[in-house]
Amino acid sequence: MAAALPLAVLVLLLLGLVGRGHAEPPRDTLREELVITPLPSGDVAATFQFRTRWDSDLQREEVSHYRLFPKALGQLISKYSLRELHLSFTQGFWRTRYWGPPFLQAPSGAELWVWFQDSVTDVDKSWKELSNVLSGIFCASLNFIDSTNTVTPTASFKPLGLANGTDHSFLRYAVLPREVVCTENLTPWKKLLPCSSKAGLSVLLKADRLFHTSYHSQAVHIRPVCRNARCTSISWELRQTLSVVYDAFVTAQGKKDWSLFRMFSRTLTEPCPLASESRVYVDITSYSQDNETLEVNPPPTTTYQDVTLGTRKTYAVYDLLDTAVINNSRNLNLQLKWKSPPENGYVHYQPAQDRLQPHLLEMLIQLPANSATKVSIQFERALLKWTEYTPDPNHGFYVSPSVLSALVPSVVAAKPVDWEESPLFKSLYPVSDSSSYFVRLYTEPLLVNLPTPDFSMPYNVICLTCTVVAVCYGSFYNLLTRTFHIEEPSTGGLAKRLANLIRRARGVPPL
Repeated sequence: MAAALPLAVLVLLLLGLVGRGHAEPPRDTLREELVITPLPSGDVAATFQFRTRWDSDLQREEVSHYRLFPKALGQLISKYSLRELHLSFTQGFWRTRYWGPPFLQAPSGAELWVWFQDSVTDVDKSWKELSNVLSGIFCASLNFIDSTNTVTPTASFKPLGLANGTDHSFLRYAVLPREVVCTENLTPWKKLLPCSSKAGLSVLLKADRLFHTSYHSQAVHIRPVCRNARCTSISWELRQTLSVVYDAFVTAQGKKDWSLFRMFSRTLTEPCPLASESRVYVDITSYSQDNETLEVNPPPTTTYQDVTLGTRKTYAVYDLLDTAVINNSRNLNLQLKWKSPPENGYVHYQPAQDRLQPHLLEMLIQLPANSATKVSIQFERALLKWTEYTPDPNHGFYVSPSVLSALVPSVVAAKPVDWEESPLFKSLYPVSDSSSYFVRLYTEPLLVNLPTPDFSMPYNVICLTCTVVAVCYGSFYNLLTRTFHIEEPSTGGLAKRLANLIRRARGVPPL
């Protein structure tokens, strides 16, 4: 018996090794990618996309083990008989006029639209229960979705995946435009990723950097797709997308150059070990902005060309699964620099910092004769601290005048003169050469009316509070500090003795 035990263990080990050799390949895959796009306005857009594909029919098969696909979402598909689910949380608005068309558009706030299977008998009940469950999963206010903000579109929002029919009675759509997107929504979104935020592209998802942007949108898309070319079976696809737009002038201190560390405060160290594909794409298509050219560092090993949104694009490709991409220090910090010809002008912009430094905008331009040039700057009104208002806040606040320095062509050629012998006013206007003269002009100060609080209300409140405090405090103070004495009646004085003498003379008892 003692010798049979090691033999049995050896047989089990061999069977285990044989079983591993014939193990089935995983039925789920993960692909992650990051697309970095320099925008025409000078800003930088970063679009993350994590695609999890599971070769399983969740509504027909009994699934008990989840590997890459989130169990919480898989159970939703089975319980509520979902055909498709699309959920997005967006902060800000995509400025198509300045940034161009986006990869994925989403409205401000929270958006949810769902296609149910035709087997659902009560769509409104399932819709209400589903919104409540999603509210708990993503820590959002989706529980406020009800019949007052739910519609059933008939022309828009067609199914994006496989669909046997398009009966719009199984479609529900709702938007909460006042939903505020914060880290409470980002944290559960990251937990749905197979590698969470521990490895791969998800390490760049740092909350304090993602929300310090001009635009932030995160979404979850679930749909059925074909498993093979003949579409004999289906698979479920989960796409988690996140798009942000960084203000390059603020992030890069007035320059359009950027890097991964400057944008995310982190760099890429390793791919997600569960991912079958992990790549970074950088749009290096020339925008012909003042003949500027893009320089990407480190240089890409491969490039990819495709027609995206009606425009042919060229992308620099960085494959994180390639050991040559991440150097020996296990650190990949992509950098992009704009290079301009030396003869062109350099717009110099220094962004302001609240209560530290003002804005500074300098432009070197050449104006044709008889032309008009208009420079406009967008700004947002903000409330100041109550101690920062002037004694006359309703008068407004002044903005410093602009300065225009120019070399104006001279009608008459100037003659070289001796500055010591010439009049003094000649030396006030320096001349660069005989064909032009220097002029510096100033505009009028700009008076801006900012939102002003009603200072009379704090005054009334202060007066009323001081009066109440003075009356109450004075009364309590007197009661607490006053000393009370009980005076005994004295034996009397001269008047009392005289009265007693008179009373004795009359035969009356004394006092």
